[in-house]
Amino acid sequence: MPTLPDLVLVGGGHSHVQVLLRHRERPFAARVTIILDQPEAVYSGMVPGFVAGEYTATDLTIDVWALARTANVRVVDGAALRVDTERRRVEVAGRGPIAYDTVSIDIGSTVAGLGLKGVREHALATRPIGRLVAEVDARIAALSSDDPRPIIVVGAGAAGIELAYCLNARTKRDVVVVSDPVASPGGRLLTRRPGVSFVGGRVIEATYRGVLLDPHTELAGALVVWAAGAAALPLAEASDLPCVNGFIDVGATLQVTGQPAIFAVGDCAHVVQTRGPGRGKPLPKAGVYAVRMGPILCANLDARLTGTVLSPYVPQTDFLSLLNLGDGTAVGRRSGGRVEGAWVWRLKDRIDRKFMAMFQVLGADGLAAGMSANAVDEEMPCGGCAAKVGAAELHRALASLAPIPADPTVEMGLAAPDDAAIVRVPGGDRLGLTVDAFTAFCDDPWSVGRVAAVNAVNDLYVKGITPRWALATVAVPPVPGMLEEAMSGIRHALDGLGISLVGGHTLRGEELCVGLSVVGTLAPGAPAHGPAKLHDDDVLVLTRGLGSGVLLRANMMGGARGAWVREALQWMARSHREAAGVLATFAVQAATDVTGFGLYGHLATLLARSVAAGGAVGCEVEVAELPLYPGASALFAAGVRSTFHAQNVRGVTGIHGPGLDHPLAGLGFDPQTAGPLLFALPGHRLDGVLAALAAVGEPARRIGSVVAGPGIRLV
Repeated sequence: MPTLPDLVLVGGGHSHVQVLLRHRERPFAARVTIILDQPEAVYSGMVPGFVAGEYTATDLTIDVWALARTANVRVVDGAALRVDTERRRVEVAGRGPIAYDTVSIDIGSTVAGLGLKGVREHALATRPIGRLVAEVDARIAALSSDDPRPIIVVGAGAAGIELAYCLNARTKRDVVVVSDPVASPGGRLLTRRPGVSFVGGRVIEATYRGVLLDPHTELAGALVVWAAGAAALPLAEASDLPCVNGFIDVGATLQVTGQPAIFAVGDCAHVVQTRGPGRGKPLPKAGVYAVRMGPILCANLDARLTGTVLSPYVPQTDFLSLLNLGDGTAVGRRSGGRVEGAWVWRLKDRIDRKFMAMFQVLGADGLAAGMSANAVDEEMPCGGCAAKVGAAELHRALASLAPIPADPTVEMGLAAPDDAAIVRVPGGDRLGLTVDAFTAFCDDPWSVGRVAAVNAVNDLYVKGITPRWALATVAVPPVPGMLEEAMSGIRHALDGLGISLVGGHTLRGEELCVGLSVVGTLAPGAPAHGPAKLHDDDVLVLTRGLGSGVLLRANMMGGARGAWVREALQWMARSHREAAGVLATFAVQAATDVTGFGLYGHLATLLARSVAAGGAVGCEVEVAELPLYPGASALFAAGVRSTFHAQNVRGVTGIHGPGLDHPLAGLGFDPQTAGPLLFALPGHRLDGVLAALAAVGEPARRIGSVVAGPGIRLV
């Protein structure tokens, strides 16, 4: 079977979302990867309307992560730093590089002048546009009615003036537009409004009082909005790509000059007009061009991948400019003609909403339509810790074995199974050992390797053992680069924890599977390990959220917000080293990590160990207090379940109580990958341990109590 080439998309701009849509409908002859520094993209054409209060954030947001997953496109979470043209790979912040055969760049631009004194500290910049959308409401709400100063908008291009009119309409406050020079194409589109004025001058500094103009003239303002034109992002020059003023120089086919394997589109590209009065001049940085480049980019990527002739991109010489005035009207201009009114706003709104409707695969609730109908598909089993054998099957297999021969060097082993084994070696030293493996839970081998390593070492941390050495076993299908990426992820996790990877084994498989054997040391004088007792005055604590099973399941189906999945993955890649250190300080013995068998399964194991040690036999779990990852409750309520969920339900007995009727009670069965720490300690020490965990970044929460009655009671 021939190997498909790698097509890598850098950025989720207006052209690249069209590439994703095209790949979903008619797949390219390639394995497609998209590198995203943010899971969502904001459609710039609707931002002024959002500022005016006409749209919600959902209206103008494309969840590029979810769109990519619906198109079976691999998502790489990180900021692209550099394109290495010699080795044909993209370097990504905080992780290993991504190899490409063809790469396309659509990363937009930043705002000119951000390096001026005080701008980053005091002004609200229009780029990154997601930050503007996230912050503008709070900045407007902070304006005091007792403060007579106007709002200042720096930049009189079309974007700056549109924002000025929308801010004026929303706040009923005077807005001053500052530009150098004062005349601008944007200004010629609009009529005068009493609350909007224009000042010519060059801004040299932003302060908490407003801005300073050259030569040192102060212009007072209650809020400064920085819309001073486009500036290039550093990726192009860091990559030694041909640039004009920092923007990537491309030819007629949107290929980078001298680099036929690289395409660049949108605001990050330097494209010249090929006809009309502007022939030979660079195209303005306007979203309409990025949108129009999309179909040509799709066609040319397809042509390059199939070895056919590429087509030229011919920019339009004129287009309909529609600017929102923020009061239910808009103004339009084309070919020297000009129109204004409420009908123009309705036209703009209809065009914008039609464009957005093509790419919004999730509803306002963050769920895909019909999610529950496809919530469990046994033909696509979950990976990660949800790829375990069921608890009942495992117990039967272990029970069928002959008794383990006595071995005085084994302090903790299969005679009383726990999270790790402990053995004594000649000389009296003690070693902790564990082994863990799972199949891929997502299509990013680097993330799979990283989380697999963290998941394995957590078994030692929870027992107070310091991991020191690791062996890796990786099974991979014949996909170029997969082994390198998985091993790089493993190394990233282990190196950061000071654990040496000392060897391993590789083999072919139908899917990616990563496992690690880890050996650690116990401090001299550490107490002997055995089943830990639970006491009736103990409280139960969970260090972080639940819900990774439903989130990873929804991510496989392209049915969860990228921000939800991203946050869960970030927590999964964080080890329990710091949390375990806190537990050691408080001498906590009754602890386990919550993984594939879910909260209730691991809690039942903790109770069984307590019974074996002569301790308490039951507990109460307050379902409403369970910490959950963002999005987990919505997905669970919509019917999303991991393929291992039903086995976990069958694997735990003795669960009872009124809390069973809580709509989220079932999340206690959700299989977790690299999940939280669960532990018990006396109630009078709860505040101290919660404060200590918070100090190391763990948002721990009390979830219940140990009680005399048997089993797990949900309340």
